[in-house]
Amino acid sequence: MTNTKSTGPRPEKPAFAQDPHRVRDLSERNLEAAIGREVRASRRQHGMTVADLAAVTGLSTGMLSKIENGVTSPSLTTLQLLAHALSIPITAFFRRFEERREAVHVKAGEAVEIERAGTRAGHQYNLLGHIGGNSSGVTVEPYLITLNEASDVFPTFQHDGLELLYMLEGVVDYRHGDRHYRLEPGDSLFFDADAPHGPDGLVKLPARYLSVICYPQGG
Repeated sequence: MTNTKSTGPRPEKPAFAQDPHRVRDLSERNLEAAIGREVRASRRQHGMTVADLAAVTGLSTGMLSKIENGVTSPSLTTLQLLAHALSIPITAFFRRFEERREAVHVKAGEAVEIERAGTRAGHQYNLLGHIGGNSSGVTVEPYLITLNEASDVFPTFQHDGLELLYMLEGVVDYRHGDRHYRLEPGDSLFFDADAPHGPDGLVKLPARYLSVICYPQGG
């Protein structure tokens, strides 16, 4: 006799606004699409609706919609109207079309060792890459952090942004705010870095983990 076990309905997977595997088609890489994305971004930054921008520029909402969606190529006169209404230089509309997308490749053992607040506690920081000003508006700092027998606890880091830890080797007890987490290889911890945080128990050394910090540019 075969027993069957009812598993019930499977929980739904969380839905995210952005597909990390999405591939842009060629139409999104052309000049019209780049201008449209910049117009939309600038309009939203000013807290304006399409109707608001139409009222200021004298352009129809239909025309503005076509421009923002990259369907039509706006004339120089139209771009001048938009630039004036949005208080930006006309060249700003071409920024995303012309800008270079950067990538940083760091070979094993070549990450730059730097000093941060925790280095005085014997924590070794190796910066895994850095990209300066970019269109995302976000600065990201990826580090490989190493703790050894000469390291000390330091549970009082506090800075702007969000931070992700991913444990590679060893075991540490990690504090965030008034909570404590034991981090073992394969564990991760994602948190608001404005709360006091850091390792407050070195259980198994050496310990290595990735730390990825992100915060708004200019922050």
